[in-house]
Amino acid sequence: MPLKTFDHLPIEKKTHIQQALLTEFSNHSLADAQVARIVKQAHIARGAFYKYFTDLTDAYRYIYRQAMMTIHQPVTEQAGLLTADEYLNQVKTFITSINNGRYRDLVRLHFQANEGLLTRTAGPLPHNADEWAVMTLVHETIRECLLNPMDQERSLNYLAHVLNQLLRKEQ
Repeated sequence: MPLKTFDHLPIEKKTHIQQALLTEFSNHSLADAQVARIVKQAHIARGAFYKYFTDLTDAYRYIYRQAMMTIHQPVTEQAGLLTADEYLNQVKTFITSINNGRYRDLVRLHFQANEGLLTRTAGPLPHNADEWAVMTLVHETIRECLLNPMDQERSLNYLAHVLNQLLRKEQ
């Protein structure tokens, strides 16, 4: 995560740096990303970059986390197990949001190249096995839909079928 100096930047400068990070990591994998391109677009000195982030991986984790928080905002407002239809509608909305939004290329490149380069960090644990299963299925379906848009309908149908089977026992 960014160093404290980044948190204290004026909003305009912070936004400019965020845009430079988004541009870089939407067009180049983490392995091919360059601090030089980021600092040039952000109009900051190379040394300033290292006052804000420990390295490129830190900068990538920051901008990807920002994207995920923005994209997940509408989804995280509901808690507990939902119905299969509610989950399916959330997934469709989520995919549409990514495909029509500014984070599409970042997320696709994450799945194509960057996900395997990062060590996984633990997220919040689901309350039970059913929530874990739903979360895993939903995230894998989103991944498949973004990487293979031609198979999106089939992936969503599979998800609907499995969610209906899984959540039927909850009722």
